[in-house]
Amino acid sequence: MKPVFVINGFLESGKTEFIKFTMQQEYFQTKGKTLILLCEEGEVEYEPELLAKHNTVVEVIEKKEDFIGSKLIELEKKHKPERIIVEYNGMWPMANLKLPWHWKLSQQITIINAATWPMYYTNMRSMIGDMVRKSELIMFNRCDGIKELASYKRNMRALNRDAEIIFEDSNGEVTATMEEELPFDVSKDTIELTDSTYGIWFFDMLDTPDRYEGKIVKYLAHVAKPQGFHPGCFVPGRHAMTCCAEDIAFLGFIAKYGKAQEIEDGKWYNVTATVKHEFWADYKGVGPVLYISEITPATAPKEEVINLV
Repeated sequence: MKPVFVINGFLESGKTEFIKFTMQQEYFQTKGKTLILLCEEGEVEYEPELLAKHNTVVEVIEKKEDFIGSKLIELEKKHKPERIIVEYNGMWPMANLKLPWHWKLSQQITIINAATWPMYYTNMRSMIGDMVRKSELIMFNRCDGIKELASYKRNMRALNRDAEIIFEDSNGEVTATMEEELPFDVSKDTIELTDSTYGIWFFDMLDTPDRYEGKIVKYLAHVAKPQGFHPGCFVPGRHAMTCCAEDIAFLGFIAKYGKAQEIEDGKWYNVTATVKHEFWADYKGVGPVLYISEITPATAPKEEVINLV
């Protein structure tokens, strides 16, 4: 199988700089040839000397209609590479990225210019969601002087819960862990959540679980209890719009309750629970588990889907 690395992001996000840096690292050296499929040409170019030094060739694919199996196989036969890097066009749908059967996607990385992130996230969220959904690594660069990095991370978590998210300044140095002012007081033993703060709490729980260990949370929840679900358990959460009206996700954590059999799937409840972190197979590791101490029927809110803007 031919290993393929896909680097995507919008124009001038820093894709070429990232690839050039990676090419020069010891861990990325190989005896064979590397083929770069350049689907978008920006201001930064690949110097001939750099390409020659690292046994790399570049082929430009200008139109998305040309990113097809027959064309890719033709380029493979021409250069006989050991691996392939795709610098993908940020405006092309990811559905267009169809590889020949014997090419194996080894990793997808998304590069984002932190300075332009608010504009893209506000106006092109659906396109960003498509771009990052299957990325293993998401790198925000040019983070110098930006104070809202924690909220950027939360925004990205809404689009991809599993990817590693890193931040770098203009010198390529990873920034320190970001803290943001949360809309609730985490120093208190009990945290009461609202429609506007539930999403913030949910993603902060994923990123900083220790701060919530042993805390009591109260919130209005929509219960998910699929048939055959774990006895004594259910998921009290909320539906959230992650990138567009067509892309709604259910955000919730496993809850344990001695009278779980009395809780109805699809109904609304006011929930009071204590946060613990335990191994759970569904999480494929340790994750948040809510121990319900009180739960009462509730009326559905006016807006059942929360917005994660």
